[in-house]
Amino acid sequence: MPPQFQDSSIVIHKIKCGPYDNNAYLVVCPETNESILIDTPQDPGALIEAAKQTDVKHILITHNHFDHLAGFDEVTAAIGAPVSIGGPDAGALNELSKTADTLLKDGDTISAGAVTLNALATPGHTPGSTCFTTGDHLFSGDTLFPNGPGRTGSPENLKRLIGSINQSLFVLGDNVNIYAGHGDDGNLKTEKEKYEVFASKDHPADLSGDVEWLKS
Repeated sequence: MPPQFQDSSIVIHKIKCGPYDNNAYLVVCPETNESILIDTPQDPGALIEAAKQTDVKHILITHNHFDHLAGFDEVTAAIGAPVSIGGPDAGALNELSKTADTLLKDGDTISAGAVTLNALATPGHTPGSTCFTTGDHLFSGDTLFPNGPGRTGSPENLKRLIGSINQSLFVLGDNVNIYAGHGDDGNLKTEKEKYEVFASKDHPADLSGDVEWLKS
């Protein structure tokens, strides 16, 4: 399986899983072959196969929605690595095979070999949504996609999500690549430019749901 990105310091595998166009990621230190697995969608066979070629040190969950956890039991049965999730989302693991070993907070770090991911708390899509960044790479879960924020169920949650994006993600460098929980990759420079178009418009007070920077 060719990597989505590779250089001398990091290897990123993007594995599409299940019927909801979910992306899971395997982040590998090329020096040690230690890795971090991000999200556990449905039908994770290819993800497990790729992960078993490495020494998985951590399993990270970006948020607690079903489509990102549908393969959780299968993945954790095959890979005995500690699991981490944002604290407010941890209750979703209670009915699964393994509860969280660590409740992530903003600013926590997770390492595998020479690769270190920084946890960014980005509430809005869910209360415990967490993004991860390392170098010029951002694993954004369902917080930020190319073209807009993740789906929200209320205007209050949309406002909170946009606040998280502005305060925690748009402060990162323009060269940062976005690896989202579904669909295609993106980059922060483009998303900042699209957001400026969105922010320049008036919006209805009840705006929420599926919002796109250039169409909403």
